[in-house]
Amino acid sequence: MVSLEAPPTAGSASATDVVAELRRRGVADVDDSTTTRALYSTDASLYRVVPQVVVRPREVDEVLAVLDASRAIGVPVTSRGAGTSIAGNAVGTGIVVDFAKHLNRVHEVDAERRVARVDPGVVHAALQKVAAPQGLRFGPDPSTHTRCTIGGMIGNNACGNRALGYGRSSDNVAALDLATGTGERLVVGRDVTATSPTLDRLRDVVATDLATVRTELGRFGRQVSGYSLEHLLPERGFDVASFMAGSEGTLGVLLGATVDLVATPRHVHLVVLGYGSMAEAGDDVPTMLPHGPIACEGLGARIIEVYRAAKGAAGVPEYPRGGGFLYVELAGDDPAELAAQADRVVADSAALAHRHVTSVAEQAAFWRIREEGAGLASRIWDRPALSGWEDAAVPPASVGAYLRDFDALLQQHDLHGEPYGHLGDGCVHVRIDFPISEPGGPAGYRAFIEDAARLTASHGGSFSGEHGDGRARSELLPLMYSAPALALFRGVKHVLDPDDLLNPGVLVDPDPIDGSLRPQGKGWAAGLQGTRRGLRLLHDDGDLGAAVHRCTGVGKCLADNRTSNGVMCPSFQATRDEKDSTRGRARVLQEMVDGRLVTGGYRAPEVHEALDLCLSCKGCLSDCPTGIDMATYKSEVLHQTYRGRVRPRSHYVLGKLPFWARLTSPVARLANLALRVPGLAHVARWVAGVDQRRSLPAFATQRFSRAARPLLTTRAEASRDERPRVAIWADSFTEYFSTSGGLAAVRLLESAGYRVEVVQKQSCCGLTWITTGQLDTARELVERTVAVLHEYVAAGVPVVGLEPSCLAVLRSDAVELTDDPRAVEVAAGVHTVAELLARTDGWEPPDLKGTEVVVQPHCHQSSVLGFEADMDLLGRTGATVTRLSGCCGLAGNFGVERGHYEVSVAVAEQQLMPAVRAMGEGAVVLADGFSCRTQLDDLADVPAIHLTELLAPGE
Repeated sequence: MVSLEAPPTAGSASATDVVAELRRRGVADVDDSTTTRALYSTDASLYRVVPQVVVRPREVDEVLAVLDASRAIGVPVTSRGAGTSIAGNAVGTGIVVDFAKHLNRVHEVDAERRVARVDPGVVHAALQKVAAPQGLRFGPDPSTHTRCTIGGMIGNNACGNRALGYGRSSDNVAALDLATGTGERLVVGRDVTATSPTLDRLRDVVATDLATVRTELGRFGRQVSGYSLEHLLPERGFDVASFMAGSEGTLGVLLGATVDLVATPRHVHLVVLGYGSMAEAGDDVPTMLPHGPIACEGLGARIIEVYRAAKGAAGVPEYPRGGGFLYVELAGDDPAELAAQADRVVADSAALAHRHVTSVAEQAAFWRIREEGAGLASRIWDRPALSGWEDAAVPPASVGAYLRDFDALLQQHDLHGEPYGHLGDGCVHVRIDFPISEPGGPAGYRAFIEDAARLTASHGGSFSGEHGDGRARSELLPLMYSAPALALFRGVKHVLDPDDLLNPGVLVDPDPIDGSLRPQGKGWAAGLQGTRRGLRLLHDDGDLGAAVHRCTGVGKCLADNRTSNGVMCPSFQATRDEKDSTRGRARVLQEMVDGRLVTGGYRAPEVHEALDLCLSCKGCLSDCPTGIDMATYKSEVLHQTYRGRVRPRSHYVLGKLPFWARLTSPVARLANLALRVPGLAHVARWVAGVDQRRSLPAFATQRFSRAARPLLTTRAEASRDERPRVAIWADSFTEYFSTSGGLAAVRLLESAGYRVEVVQKQSCCGLTWITTGQLDTARELVERTVAVLHEYVAAGVPVVGLEPSCLAVLRSDAVELTDDPRAVEVAAGVHTVAELLARTDGWEPPDLKGTEVVVQPHCHQSSVLGFEADMDLLGRTGATVTRLSGCCGLAGNFGVERGHYEVSVAVAEQQLMPAVRAMGEGAVVLADGFSCRTQLDDLADVPAIHLTELLAPGE
């Protein structure tokens, strides 16, 4: 049915009008909800711009329909890939088009022509995965390669670590399918003959001032600021496709791309060079370039130390002596020739020390630290360090001098930053501790940025070296380009987007650099900040606003973690919805703190919608470079929301499960029989808020602490027993549900030469109260448990925990709940079984050669406790071990609660279920977490065992 209503006049359209116009044209996924607008209100930049509507197109025709609606009602359009833009290129006031959700396919890889045809929203790593079997890869590789999109890379002319070897995105574009702001669809490229009056007018604009183009544009490789008009020169073949790369969605909307592929090198040799400072490393860059490296990256020592503090010393490879480092990567077909070339690199360098790295695994460890630089650099100083002056570039010969001058400028403005980046290209990344939310912060920000622009221009540099100008630098272009050059920029904008509907405020007629700056959690909405906290939030000085603003938008939570041993973010892996990512939840919480868009405080429906599918896995605590801890924030929100109010039914049952288990223990047999009666089980699930498709776990008919007594040394014998003591802490799951792992632990530790004791006093960690936000009760339980366990710890007796989630409470959550100094001592005195056995002299694991073991680490063990000791121990057994990444999907009460079943199963299908189906006959499934074992029992009817049961001698 055709609507007879006239469309709204240009520029006056409300969100309702925009939605109606889009749906009238057949666009399906249109969302103007407050939650979604909050999710897309910022990218990885400093800017907050709330859109009217978000569209996630499924087909190219829908994109064209969006542009048609935009022209009809005068509403601007901003294209968005992964949302990792650092300059504010992917935020806008009108329609934000998210290409990553649906338009994310690799349509073709032509190995003979060495090209790939892709959608704009295809993730870089996904393209690499498809091209790799044919020995090919897409050359540019930004540090965000696990989640950035090819369309976003082309939009910003992204380069990455190996641009020295493979060029920028603009150098690797074979053809583009795009629509201009006028609605004209163009296919342009190297082997494409395109005729169009629009292209003729574009050629005419450039022809009016060829001298300016030849002298001001394309002076060095990383001159990305402004429009790259040099590609339109007659002698460059009027290459419109390459010209469009780096235009930041201001001249056209990308509908598809054909990109060049290069051969994957057969061998790589990495030389790590250590210098006294980053400036000294920069001085050596011109000496490195004649050796033909495919990468020449710089990294400061402070970033390495932050990584070491976050990940532990085991995750950091050995660096040579120095305060600044160069990674010089060489590639070729002959390892001996590469080794000789690497020796020449070292001989010509001025480095204090060096390392040759040829192990693929160790190379990956070095690059992992470099790739997480943006997130790590934000947490070096007392204040959070922010983007803003993020990726300026100078000719490589000037990089050392530029770094010295830049350091002096930071000191002049009383600011701090740790440079890193693509020094071989002259491109310097830095996060700076701008006090934006403090009095005078925006003015101080502007003053520094303007001075930094003048400094960069004085070195013949570019304000952007790969991320684009966006809102962060476009206003500054008159400090870099002449009036004729700026007139040319306006001219090409007028030809391709005469109504300024495509990403307005960027490059031409720019918004001010200090407009729309995003608050950093200091300006709380009225009535929220003074609320008494349930958690101490030690890492953020007790400020939830500062905590949620740890998220800078780097988007690692969007990456496929199936090959990385990562956990974050299981719900996003299952739904692929921004709302279910760590970043998305942080954005909504940031808006809650801000109070302008999300106005309901802790009880706002947008907040609970965003947090609903958070599994409280704590994966972000270890995997997020900026240290987000969404499980903690969720607990705090639930605590504030329901304190003194009626809670969901599941909070009263699942949230107090240890309490009910203790009450039920004396009549466990009767309770188990009752729960097998279908009607009673149905009612029990309803009362508990449990999904009817879930089983109800059976209670142990004899508590672990009681069942273990015959295995333990008697009090009389203990006085004559000189073996070292160890105490097993009977968590609620081991005590009341799954005792076999505990009994096996007694046998195992006795066989290892310990005199085993079981903690007999009631000592629940309060985990289920924490995850449901019942923090006052959780605090009481934790303080009681700390007091019980401290008696052992103070006596030098190691305490072993068997349930990873409960042990993780003592390692991390306890100190967040209580200021009792004993909690810190207990956190250091509790251990996993593997950690204890690793330091047990004389103990050797059983020989398990020929045994296949599939291991599902509990999320909290991976994220809080660490799983390295377990993997080392399993390696010593000789078993064939497959370690799974990600989460099992049950995650305590999450997966059994009504409304979560489908997502819980989808999470399990990411890795766990396929691995179990593929394992050989007789394989052992190892899962220390009670939740993990329950999930396997429910979904696969596969028994899983605790590590102690695998290693313990027979009964």
